[in-house]
Parts: sequence; structure tokens; C-alpha cells
Amino acid sequence: MKLTRASNYALQALVSMAGQKEENQVVASHLTAREQDIPERFLLKILKPLVSAGVLDSLKGPNGGYRLSKPATKVTLLEIVEAVDGPIRGQAPLSQAAGGKNSTGLDRRLQDICQQVADQTRKQLSQVKLSDLIGKGAAKKK
Repeated sequence: MKLTRASNYALQALVSMAGQKEENQVVASHLTAREQDIPERFLLKILKPLVSAGVLDSLKGPNGGYRLSKPATKVTLLEIVEAVDGPIRGQAPLSQAAGGKNSTGLDRRLQDICQQVADQTRKQLSQVKLSDLIGKGAAKKK
């Protein structure tokens, strides 16, 4: 599996937020962007689906920003990756056999294998919590 740049930035931002001294501390996006060396406009695009997925709360106003919607022990890597990149799916391209009209037995077997790999990946990512990433090579950039 390969994480996208967006997922990687999302993880950096969330680990930074989760590692704040005060729990539920509101953090301005520009501070996170600067601290993690992430382009701010790109970070804002990444944070929006995390709010929609219920991972983050967005607070408006002069003291606004973002904070985790729930404890870092309750946020999974799967939630983060799928919020940013969409569902993890196992997909095998169909062969051109039979004029591309019908899938072959091989196509179906490959699709089943790809789906099993996707299911296993989803299971593995669901077992890793955001709190597991805090302090494990996820030190804040200064």
C-alpha cells in the first residue's frame, strides 16, 4: 500500500493536533501548516473531508481552527485515509478477452484476490489508532 501525499499530510496534521498539551485544543490551520511544512491551501482542502467524516471539528471566528472530534484513541488510520482518499477497494482491470464484453474466470479470480487484499488492508488500518502514531517518529517539525 502507498499513502497519497494528501493522506500523509492529513496524518501529520492530526498527529500534531493530537499531540497538543491541552486536550481538545483548537489549532489554527495556518499554524499546523507552518509547523508541519504543508502548503496551507492544500491543508485546508485535506481538512474539509476530515470535518465531513466527523474526525475533526471546525470552529469559526477569531479564535477558530480545528480540533479532534473524539479522542485520538478512537480515531483509526482507516477513517483518516478513507476520509481523504475515498474507500479502499480491490479492483483488477478486466481483460480484453471475449471482446471485452464478458469477464473471464481469470478476471473473477483476480478481482476476488484484489478484494481480499483490500479487505485485509482495511482491517489492518482499522486496528491502528491515531494515538499509536504520537511520538513514534511523528515528532513536530520546528
